[in-house]
Amino acid sequence: MEKELDRNGYVSEEDGNAGSVKIADDVVAMIAGIAATEVDGVSAMAGNISHEFMSKVGVKSLKKGVKVDVIGKSVRVDLALVMDYGYNIPAASQKVQEKVKSAIENMTGLDVLDVNIRIAGINMQKDR
Repeated sequence: MEKELDRNGYVSEEDGNAGSVKIADDVVAMIAGIAATEVDGVSAMAGNISHEFMSKVGVKSLKKGVKVDVIGKSVRVDLALVMDYGYNIPAASQKVQEKVKSAIENMTGLDVLDVNIRIAGINMQKDR
């Protein structure tokens, strides 16, 4: 039996004595942000700093630029990305959609209905 938890997360209640698993929306957003920034051509999530810098200081801000709506056992994801100059935006966006969908489904068991991408900017710096 699954149910929604106050629009702040997803609760999976299993039959048995093991208890329940609660997944906060922020966790799903962080998974999406990390997966998106691992794709070549994605410079950063809009509203935060680059993935390389985040790996040095922590990943708390990777949920910025990510909006998730968990509805039952399904999730909709909206991403705002900053792309590196010179990459094919439609191809990179498709890779982001596939990677985010796969990461969320594999890590949480939720069904991803769609991954919507908004290109919020282009990084023009030569050294990444």
